[in-house]
Amino acid sequence: MSQSDINLLDLPNELLFIILNKLGNVNALYSLLDLINKRFNSLLQDNIFTNTLKLTKTTSDYDNNSSLDDPILDRFCSDILPRIHLNVKHLTLNSKSMKRILLAEI
Repeated sequence: MSQSDINLLDLPNELLFIILNKLGNVNALYSLLDLINKRFNSLLQDNIFTNTLKLTKTTSDYDNNSSLDDPILDRFCSDILPRIHLNVKHLTLNSKSMKRILLAEI
């Protein structure tokens, strides 16, 4: 029996959205944007996928939220937010990172 090659990008968009949602939109945007192809970038920047962003991480200390690591926040401010800012309707962030997000060049 021969094994056929199946690629992740052969899946329909609906299934890719389910997979991306499991990763979390912030992690998927940071890790995958500009790495695969134009279709995948389009999915990552889709209105449905980017309308709510949680730019915090939960620490184990009583479920406190802290800001994202500086390299991740830097990339969001300089590269990702300018591309998706029109889609973002809800933004959760820590007070420590608020100034950087508000000063991002959009």
